[in-house]
Amino acid sequence: MRTSSIMIRMYCRDRHGVKSGLCAECQELREYALARLMACPFNENKTVCAQCRVHCYQPVRRDKMKEVMRYSGPRMMFRHPLLAIRHVIESRKAATPGKGGRPA
Repeated sequence: MRTSSIMIRMYCRDRHGVKSGLCAECQELREYALARLMACPFNENKTVCAQCRVHCYQPVRRDKMKEVMRYSGPRMMFRHPLLAIRHVIESRKAATPGKGGRPA
């Protein structure tokens, strides 16, 4: 939840020029993403969404979130290195067969 919120905030600040908070579009995307994460059926066994077998986002919002992640992902290493490293570790763990994600 924290990582996706930070990624959306980075995207909004850099792409929409919002200095504090979020624009209406990004706020709606953040609320939607957090609601989907809270309703995730995998709870403790949650993988990263890209590795998940169940796509719970609506297609339009999934595409928007992919756009946000494509922009923010490479910048995370410089702005939030610990979150970026943790995300990479979780991605690799999820890609391992038997860990709840898709096989590598």
